[in-house]
Amino acid sequence: MPAFTPLTPEALTASVADRAEALTGSVCIAVSAPDAADPVEFAQRVATELRTRGRAADVVDLHDFVRPASLRLEHGRTDPYSYRHDWFDYAAVDREVLHAVHEHRRWLPRLWDERTDRSARERPRRAAEDQILVVAGPMLLGRGLDFDVTVVLTMSRGALERRTRPEDHWTIDAVLEHDAVLEHAVLEHAVLEHAGADADVLVRYDHPTRPAVRTRSD
Repeated sequence: MPAFTPLTPEALTASVADRAEALTGSVCIAVSAPDAADPVEFAQRVATELRTRGRAADVVDLHDFVRPASLRLEHGRTDPYSYRHDWFDYAAVDREVLHAVHEHRRWLPRLWDERTDRSARERPRRAAEDQILVVAGPMLLGRGLDFDVTVVLTMSRGALERRTRPEDHWTIDAVLEHDAVLEHAVLEHAVLEHAGADADVLVRYDHPTRPAVRTRSD
């Protein structure tokens, strides 16, 4: 069984920043976590830490890359399968953020406004030298996305039920099913079928003020 080491939130933030800072050129970090874990807030802390070290760092919120309502709500507003497979436009993240920053030195901060269900009408931003982008949101791993550093904040069902807004409880099964598929893929070494399934930094995050971390050194 993997060993988990307790860390303070500040030490966890610094350790993720250390991994990113050690890489040169454009760097893309995944912070994959359910909304109950507030992955965007964690990503912002990592980006702030990196900026204090002199690196250009920005956060991309996966909720700004949702698919249009006609697609994500095709089977209703509370369908767990749709949330897991049809809600977020992972292909657009790949195209407009990851590939764009690595290959064209630009990136799109927002694609779609989830509230108004309209294009965000954002223009691509030019990437700085040694730009770091922290992409934060649910179920990012196992999508074939080529991140340079992957962080997963995991929560038990009990923690998800406590910290998820009541109106969003229907998303819990989708998140747990996705985590279970990835765990099985890692155990079976199904790397080709579930590209990017394992995390560089795996965090037990039931209590965000008392995280416990398993890191992968290879």
